Amino acid sequence: MAAMFGGVIGQEVIKAITGKFHPLHQFFYFDSMESLPNPEVLTVEECAPEGSRYDAQIACFGKTLQRAIENKKAFLVGAGALGCEFIKNFALMGLACGEDGGEVTVTDDDVIEKSNLSRQFLFRDWNIGQAKSLCATNAARAINQNLNARSLENRVSPDTEDVFDDSFWKSLDVVVNALDNVKARLYVDSRCVYFAKPLLESGTLGTKCNTQMVVPNVTENYGASRDPPEKSAPMCTLHSFPHNIDHCLTWARSEFEGLFEKSPGEANAFLAKPQEYADAARRAGDASARENLEKVSECLLDSRCETYEQCVSWARIRFQEAFHDKIAQLTYTFPEDAVTSTGSAFWSAPKRFPTALTFATSDASHLALMRAMANLKAEVHGVARPEWSGDDAALAAAIENVHVHKFEPKSGVRIETDPKATETASLGGMDDDAIIDALLQKLETVREKFSPDYRLTAVEFEKDDDSNFHMDAICGFSNMRARNYQVQEVDKLKAKLIAGRIIPAIATTTAMATGLVCLELYKIFNDAPIEAYRNTFANLALPLFAMAEPIAPKTFKFNDMRWTLWDRWVLKGDLTVKELLGWFEAKGLTAYSVSCGQSLIYNTIFPKHKERMDKKVSDLVQTVAKLDIPEGRKHFDIVVACEDNEGEDVDVPLVSIEFR
Repeated sequence: MAAMFGGVIGQEVIKAITGKFHPLHQFFYFDSMESLPNPEVLTVEECAPEGSRYDAQIACFGKTLQRAIENKKAFLVGAGALGCEFIKNFALMGLACGEDGGEVTVTDDDVIEKSNLSRQFLFRDWNIGQAKSLCATNAARAINQNLNARSLENRVSPDTEDVFDDSFWKSLDVVVNALDNVKARLYVDSRCVYFAKPLLESGTLGTKCNTQMVVPNVTENYGASRDPPEKSAPMCTLHSFPHNIDHCLTWARSEFEGLFEKSPGEANAFLAKPQEYADAARRAGDASARENLEKVSECLLDSRCETYEQCVSWARIRFQEAFHDKIAQLTYTFPEDAVTSTGSAFWSAPKRFPTALTFATSDASHLALMRAMANLKAEVHGVARPEWSGDDAALAAAIENVHVHKFEPKSGVRIETDPKATETASLGGMDDDAIIDALLQKLETVREKFSPDYRLTAVEFEKDDDSNFHMDAICGFSNMRARNYQVQEVDKLKAKLIAGRIIPAIATTTAMATGLVCLELYKIFNDAPIEAYRNTFANLALPLFAMAEPIAPKTFKFNDMRWTLWDRWVLKGDLTVKELLGWFEAKGLTAYSVSCGQSLIYNTIFPKHKERMDKKVSDLVQTVAKLDIPEGRKHFDIVVACEDNEGEDVDVPLVSIEFR
């Protein structure tokens, strides 16, 4: 309650000082009576103080619940803004602070950066560069020395299922998400559904926050409902017709990732397993495979650099292509007086008629972009930077030595103008197979010159390191693009906010969100009914507070059976396909298809699959689906498609076979 009201009151104080956002005009009343145990449980003896730091909490919830809280096992996913507030609240509540097996596992694969200190209050200046999870748990132990906390630096994903294995998930009592992306949330949600563990979900965006309670067999899961996707600018707008700085920055971020991360990454995939890569490209034989090979060719053939001077030359030519040649071609194809098929002006609002840039070493912004691009190109190819790379005069002299071909516009060039198009125009009429073969032959020839362990460095975008030239490149890209189209340019800080896709987080909203979630935590430990839980959406700026009961999970029915997404049918024994089908037949269902991952184990439409009837399902998932079952795992999962006696499909739960 203190965290929740602290967030609300803190925002009201900020409103009074700054005059920004709408203040409260009425009395604000809030209670969470649903968090309390049944009144008959709270006897005088049960709520009597015992001289501990938890006496106030015992007075509200009783000693029994307090002891239960102290010995629970919790998993906190994330140790950022929300995670810091959660682990602090856990320490104050006494969660996992007992002597009978309670433990909080905190994991976060990120390290502390300077920008974190404004809203992640468990961290200090001297923690910069250290692991978030470790510093957060150490700070929480300073609040309550009895806190049993374990810090990990692993991302929770399919790649770390050897760390967060079946026994780990089964041991948990509750999972609390403190994540900043939907993909990770959905994965944790899927694990909680699979192992039937309660999940407390929350998120913030500026002054807005939401909380969602996911309780096994009581509520629907997090993935059951999705927000509509965010609107994005049409592809043709980003590539040819930007009209605001957001478009320019989005294009700049895409260029950065394509040049310095995705293309080198694709080249490394080829270098690691050239024969497998070539075979896959020939099998695909489509535009996508051709485009990937062109990226590899660009890195290893066309623009491979061995000296810093070559990196400077590449940067200068790339500047010419992006900010002069392409714009000149665009204005040649669509002159300023061009009209559409309906007779209206082609360059009508919001389109802006662009102007090609002329490079000048006297322009400081041009030089800054050249330096950033050359340094990043040098990093990709492992080229050492000379001392003169930081000197403007020396860099300008190197640029003057670069020969730039004069550009001549071409007729018949197709430029995408359809706002509904999602892909760039392909080379119509070109034979993808022939191009793929030609590129592979060239790449195989050049690969023989490299050592077997030769690799490029894929540069992953990092916005908070001012010395890595990432934001210099993106800010330079976007401002040159803005200059092409007469759009207001931005400084590096504004560019960082937009291109870095920074979600603003403020301490008041974070405190309120975590306070609301921790109130729900009491209900989890009380085994409260669905009527007691609250999902919340709040906006401290308006202010708006909307609470609602969670939605119950959808119930499926067949004959006398009932199940929800929380159910999983577990079959014991090393069954054959025939025995598996018989198990379903006994329930009045006809299983016509069995799959594992992307592979079909059995399907009635394939006559050859009848030969698999007497084979063990465990053998088929390993040989057909190539499923790797760890030694410590006793089961595997399959998806079975069924129909009833009338041929109507019946959605059945996930099926687990315990074969060991």
